[in-house]
Amino acid sequence: MNAAPFAKLTESMIRHRGVLGAMVVGLDDGLIVDSTLQIGVNGNAFAALTASLYRKARRSAKAAGFGDTTFFELTAEQGRVCAAGGQELALVVVCESRVNVGMLRVELLRAAEQLP
Repeated sequence: MNAAPFAKLTESMIRHRGVLGAMVVGLDDGLIVDSTLQIGVNGNAFAALTASLYRKARRSAKAAGFGDTTFFELTAEQGRVCAAGGQELALVVVCESRVNVGMLRVELLRAAEQLP
């Protein structure tokens, strides 16, 4: 098996202007399965926290009768965290505020179709 099974997904995300890192994260445990990160990005913290937020967003959407969560975005003063996922894994992207979220969202959703 390939040592980095999702390298193409993470590398395609990191090519977007303003993207600082991309990770495939286990939704149950928040552990990084694969990643492409710029220096200075604390991947482990982002992975664990984003997996937790994604699980909560998924539960909230289902409780509201909206169905499955397809895209998650957290916007803060100095950046964004975006995620899209399958049932077991999520593709998480850490970005600067200036990132083109529309384009990134399309790419994230397309890439997430490849996740279990």
